[in-house]
Amino acid sequence: MYASPFFRKGKGVCRHPGISIRKGNPLGWASEGFAGAGQHRLAFVEAGPKSNRPSIVFVHGAGGDRRGWLLLLREISNRGLHGIALDLPGHGQSPGPGCRSISDYARIAGAFIQETGLISPVLAGHSMGGAVALTCGLEFPEKLGGLILVATGSRLRVKESILAGVRLDFESTAADIVRIAYSPKASPGLAEEGRRQLLECGPEVLHGDLSACDAFSEMERIEGISLPSLIVCGEEDLMTPPKYSRYLAEKIPTADLRLIPEAGHMVMAEKPRQVGETIHGFIQAP
Repeated sequence: MYASPFFRKGKGVCRHPGISIRKGNPLGWASEGFAGAGQHRLAFVEAGPKSNRPSIVFVHGAGGDRRGWLLLLREISNRGLHGIALDLPGHGQSPGPGCRSISDYARIAGAFIQETGLISPVLAGHSMGGAVALTCGLEFPEKLGGLILVATGSRLRVKESILAGVRLDFESTAADIVRIAYSPKASPGLAEEGRRQLLECGPEVLHGDLSACDAFSEMERIEGISLPSLIVCGEEDLMTPPKYSRYLAEKIPTADLRLIPEAGHMVMAEKPRQVGETIHGFIQAP
């Protein structure tokens, strides 16, 4: 059932005292800064008006960082939603080494939510970040208002050739990952940006991320998720094919599945308008 070219079978955050906001933000439409998360300090970008609707916290995938969410973050902010995309430790501008388990990343995400004073946010995760969100939804659902699971699965075992390739020929393997991650219809500029992010992340952190994915499996527990859940996947996703998302939708009692046409694994960057519209409808639903 679980086979792909990549995986093998088998309140306002800015006002919290723990937040620092960077001056001279180059984005213009968003704010960037750092926030505590237990012993860690995480970089983040946020945009959109704060309101009585829940904020959305975005967690990136393996080897990525908050930049992977920027197109979607701008889209949802234009729709009146408030979102925060973070860099996990060792990624983007967050200092420190990365983690080698999804549960460790989940604890850090939970600490970020607690220490920034967010009240019942919706937690969105892409790929590895989706595994982090699933784990958070199982371990501390009382902190969350819902889940958005993007291009992910309940098990994410990684092919041994990919794990070995990251160690032995990092640049070539990064290029292979990018070729799988984006639909052929995606803008070449998007794929190049994704490649740069992987190279900036480096082989040690990426290998740790992929090892964390390889060890992750919650197939036996996902039926226990009770939070409202939106599952999003590109119809042309080769890395976590739509059947992964269909399985989640079948097992999570509260899940709503949306497949996005002409999109690959990086669906939120390839089709930000469609994904933003889908998320807006989910957040607005009674």
